[in-house]
Amino acid sequence: MIVLGIETSCDETAAAVVTAGREILADEVLSQLEAHRPYGGVVPEIAARSHLENVDGLVARAMDDAGLEFTDLDAVAATGGPGLIGGVMVGVTCAKAIALVHGLPFVAVNHLEGHALTVRLTDGLDFPYLLLLVSGGHCQLLIAEDIGQYQRLGTTIDDALGEAYDKVAKMLGLGFPGGPEVERLAENGNPGRFSLPRPLKGRPGCDFSFSGLKTAVRHAVDALPPGPLTATDIADMCAAFQAAAGDVLVDRCSHALEVFEDRCGRPGPLVVAGGVAANRALRARLTELTGDRGTRLVAPPQHLCTDNAVMIAWAGAERLRRGLTDPLDFAPRPRWPLDPDAPLAAGAGIKA
Repeated sequence: MIVLGIETSCDETAAAVVTAGREILADEVLSQLEAHRPYGGVVPEIAARSHLENVDGLVARAMDDAGLEFTDLDAVAATGGPGLIGGVMVGVTCAKAIALVHGLPFVAVNHLEGHALTVRLTDGLDFPYLLLLVSGGHCQLLIAEDIGQYQRLGTTIDDALGEAYDKVAKMLGLGFPGGPEVERLAENGNPGRFSLPRPLKGRPGCDFSFSGLKTAVRHAVDALPPGPLTATDIADMCAAFQAAAGDVLVDRCSHALEVFEDRCGRPGPLVVAGGVAANRALRARLTELTGDRGTRLVAPPQHLCTDNAVMIAWAGAERLRRGLTDPLDFAPRPRWPLDPDAPLAAGAGIKA
């Protein structure tokens, strides 16, 4: 079984070919970072136009890398949501066209499920497992029970952690994207110099909150002597912010591991996925936590944590094996929760 995957939900245009036997035959990613950098964030209109200009070429390169014709495929999958709707529409339309012309099944993949299932490709992990999905747009803890079956234990009531990283980076003049730079500078900073809060730490439940932490960074920066921030100031602030974020993740994941063990009868494993999962310092904190709890942390390779089409092709293969395909009138979705029945997070106005 061979599946072509297309990913266009944000600011990477990507195409990949994966087999149900866990082989990656092609993996093409075109980043739009330089186009968005002058604006300090992703501009949806620019992203959609770039996807439109580049997706056909990326698909052609992926097929060439795999040494395949479209007639060799068993299905074509594309991110159907959630994401920036203009970009999602581009990828879905491209995939539908290929499916229609070549008589292939079409699979609409939930972008979040793509992240959730990557460890089944890279590590052959069996269900169930506890999933920490942490990125620029999402911060959730879920029990992954099966394909399409997820129980959400907690979500952010305000900012996602990746968003907080980027906003802190912007406060410190580090540019976009800021997360990797905050991580790099934190390595040589003093995390104890600035006193920052740990929102929700020690409270019951598995929800997250990072807005107050981000605001505390702003207040700490404003309290420094007038003038440009020094390199030491920036490194220490990065270290303090990352230490606080790590403490929050450990606390919330500890609660979720207790719930998982109670419901599933065993301690984990804990899977971390999404763009922030590439952060080595946070991985180290979660590795220590899982070791203390008698289980293990499972994370994809760093290049498969950020948005990519490998995860979309793999999720498409997983769904195809279950006979789960979609009609060509599937409508792209700007929102698509993994657990649509989950209640509102405390303090949140919408379902996360």
